Amino acid sequence: MKNWNQYFTSLMGRVGEFAELAPETMRGLNTIGSAPARHLEPKIHELIALAVAVTTRCDGCISVHSQAALKHGATREEIAEALGVAIALNAGAALTYSARVFDAVSAFDQA
Repeated sequence: MKNWNQYFTSLMGRVGEFAELAPETMRGLNTIGSAPARHLEPKIHELIALAVAVTTRCDGCISVHSQAALKHGATREEIAEALGVAIALNAGAALTYSARVFDAVSAFDQA
């Protein structure tokens, strides 16, 4: 599918280039990303990040947070469970937005 190690190295190189061009943006992102975890264990934080990465379809996020999840002791089973939640909610979101479509259709059809 993808050479994730090569992708990660390439991604970090490009992110580094961007950081040189837009240091304020990178400082802001780093501030958000490095906020102290007060209530969640790092592993749980990374499992949530992976679920969000899947729903936002972000390969860079998948690369970074897969490594971090493993570093913090996440198992393949825990990762699969977190991704199962992402899959369920993504399908649920499609169902919810389908209802919104019919709401809009009903509103426009009556106009």
